[in-house]
Amino acid sequence: MKKLNLSIIALLFLSIFSHAQTTADEVLKNYFENIGGVEKLNSLKSLKMTASLNQGGMEIPVTIYRTKDGKQAVEVSFQGMSFKQGVFDGETLWGTNQMTMKPEKMDKEATENMKLEINDFPDPFLNYKEKGYTVELIGKEDFQGTETFKIKLVTEPTTVDGKKEDSVSYYFFDTENFVPIAIQSEIKSGQAKGMISETLFSDYQEVDGLYFPYSLTMGGVKGQPGAPIKITKIEVNPKIDDAMFAFPKEEVAKPAPPTKK
Repeated sequence: MKKLNLSIIALLFLSIFSHAQTTADEVLKNYFENIGGVEKLNSLKSLKMTASLNQGGMEIPVTIYRTKDGKQAVEVSFQGMSFKQGVFDGETLWGTNQMTMKPEKMDKEATENMKLEINDFPDPFLNYKEKGYTVELIGKEDFQGTETFKIKLVTEPTTVDGKKEDSVSYYFFDTENFVPIAIQSEIKSGQAKGMISETLFSDYQEVDGLYFPYSLTMGGVKGQPGAPIKITKIEVNPKIDDAMFAFPKEEVAKPAPPTKK
């Protein structure tokens, strides 16, 4: 009888352990089904999002471009000017210097880290095992009054100040709708080093059979307000000219025409 009881306990333990190992995948399965399905997500080749960023009470129009091969750009309209930030053409990462209003290439470290994100379009959880990522269900957690599944995502290590750092994010999935309402991750460099960055998502809407959050709060630190972004339009698989992402060529000064005598 004692041996039988030990066997039952062992089976129960294995059953519980096995369930814990597959629960994160069950959450993700429900997530993908609820936002349109894996097949639909895999068919995405590009996205164009028209939005408005609230910066200090001022509404700033922005347009975000992303492609399956890792290209991305944010086009900003401000005080009659139009410029780009966070632009990546697959090899070069650049943006506009706010002081000179001229394009500048980012350093090698930032560029190499950006290259790691190429596989994350349109979703880092999509085909995560093939990417070499790992996920873990931490458990249920209340997030600002909403019951959520807290999932840990570990992607490829990034380089910070010349050293490899684990790339870890925590996603909070609403237990009712199985969609993420927040992402948290540790800030690895700068004045906020060691603090927790937080991005919030809400107002999911359907576009061509897929659901996207139309309200986001980005750039914030846990416990402090971030910058609200209100998306007004999302275009699925639009044609985007590669020139949108190319670093501008420097203009060569032309010699002055000879003066007539």
